[in-house]
Amino acid sequence: MTLPMVVPDPGLPARVRVHEVGARDGLQNEKTTVPTAVKAEFVHRLAGAGLTTIEATSFVHPKWVPQLADAEQLFPLLSDVDAALPVLVPNERGLDRALALGARRVAVFASATESFAKANLNRTVDEALAMFEPVVARARAEGVHVRGYLSMCFGDPWEGAVPVDQVVRVCRALLDQGCDELSLGDTIGVATPGHVAALLTALNEQGVPTGALGVHFHDTYGQALANTLAALRHGVTTVDSSAGGLGGCPYAKSATGNLATEDLVWMLQGLGIDTGVDLGRLVATSEWMAGHLGRPSPSRTVRALGNTTQPHKEQ
Repeated sequence: MTLPMVVPDPGLPARVRVHEVGARDGLQNEKTTVPTAVKAEFVHRLAGAGLTTIEATSFVHPKWVPQLADAEQLFPLLSDVDAALPVLVPNERGLDRALALGARRVAVFASATESFAKANLNRTVDEALAMFEPVVARARAEGVHVRGYLSMCFGDPWEGAVPVDQVVRVCRALLDQGCDELSLGDTIGVATPGHVAALLTALNEQGVPTGALGVHFHDTYGQALANTLAALRHGVTTVDSSAGGLGGCPYAKSATGNLATEDLVWMLQGLGIDTGVDLGRLVATSEWMAGHLGRPSPSRTVRALGNTTQPHKEQ
């Protein structure tokens, strides 16, 4: 591919790790159950496209997220995947299930706001943190990598704007518990670049290193790539995205799709930033999944580079 033309920006990182969330966050909000075999093939294809971190599933109670009720059946089908396969665990029971299947990377999911903590976990922010403490401690004792997700870092559908110091407090608590990295979530997509820079600066001032941070932007207002660029200028090198722009959040109705991995990779390629991702294979993978879901991909790059515009629903 001769496009995009590569014009490096010397102020940006040389390499970015794409944390692919399509198989978990991308599919969790689908109303029609995606067969386990299709999910497994999706992960295999994503790995084949060069993605090195692919969030596989979530060990939550099936009634919370019915789409991911097949975690025990899916995870063993991924034993030959040449990529890191983190899984979400909400509590010690979820951790037990994940460890029993050999998971070596897990994630807990907290909230920066009381309203979302109540909606998502039926707990206060501090009660949720208390629930995660033994999970993180046990995982670390087993030599398992732990990621801490933090939702509503930039805005909340019930509470509105979220004070930066409120976000910093929960981030600091998760790191103090032993999380190896944090993912800052713009769950309803309301962040703008200045807000991103302010939060990252405030975190650094409270001793949170940039190297421990990833960013997770939703594209509700079309700001996900602009916000990502702001994070890259600050030195962030881990960016969450979802193949084909799949995803939302079942507990926040105003949350629309994630940043599309293809759109992210197109921008990074143009900036001369290495991701290790084969964009053509990734686009083909998202087109394939769009066929199973029976609708076009919302990713602009998939639409621009893809071969089909109206996928049929595969059987």
